[in-house]
Amino acid sequence: MDEPLSIVQVSKASGVTSRTLRHYDDIGLLPPAFADTSGRRYYQREQLIRLQQILLLRELGLGLDTIAEVLDGSVSRAEALRLHRKWLLAERDRLDRLADTVARTIEELEGGEHMSAKELFEGFSPHSEKAKWLAEEAVERWGEDAVQSHERSKRWSDEKWDAVKRQGAEAAERLAELLREGVPADDERALDAVAAHRAWLENFWTPDAESYTGLGRLYSDDERFRGVCEAIHPGLAEYLRDAMAAYARARMS
Repeated sequence: MDEPLSIVQVSKASGVTSRTLRHYDDIGLLPPAFADTSGRRYYQREQLIRLQQILLLRELGLGLDTIAEVLDGSVSRAEALRLHRKWLLAERDRLDRLADTVARTIEELEGGEHMSAKELFEGFSPHSEKAKWLAEEAVERWGEDAVQSHERSKRWSDEKWDAVKRQGAEAAERLAELLREGVPADDERALDAVAAHRAWLENFWTPDAESYTGLGRLYSDDERFRGVCEAIHPGLAEYLRDAMAAYARARMS
């Protein structure tokens, strides 16, 4: 039988952080084979194969709850993928609406027809869905501290949610405007715009320099986040990633 691997060794071999492995243990998705007297987790072949399956299903875009159901046999992989395909089609339609909203907003800013308040926000994700999505991504990557404010946000009024949504949209549009003008991502004007993005983010979570930089990479690397950014302006995902990294270096270190 293969020698068990410590959590550090598994992290190094798989590229999954030790924090994420501990989180998977905490939610029952990937318990270790055993822990020693000091609490250090160890994994054997069975756990490594399960981790491989988790990573594969994550690559396909499935959430952790669904992955647990697939691996535990309560939902077949085919059924999970069928549900995910349904979500992808709905998300495609939503992004089409969002792109149309942005296009109409550009037309209005250039002297076109005035849009109603409702039309300005057509295509944006429902706030409860987006908050849950952000919370899961944040807790998996940066721990429970990253989502303490998520519970508070559940008690917000519709007016508060609308104000926060407008705040985020304005920050994103300002960054898109700078991108269109060719302003470098590390320019002071871009950093000021990122400060507005960070202020919006702090409605949900207060990041440090490392986690804020990591969130920027997530915007660029994860197709769900990337799609939202690219619907606002092509290239915005990379621009936001680079501007957030520059901001973290210059103003959060």
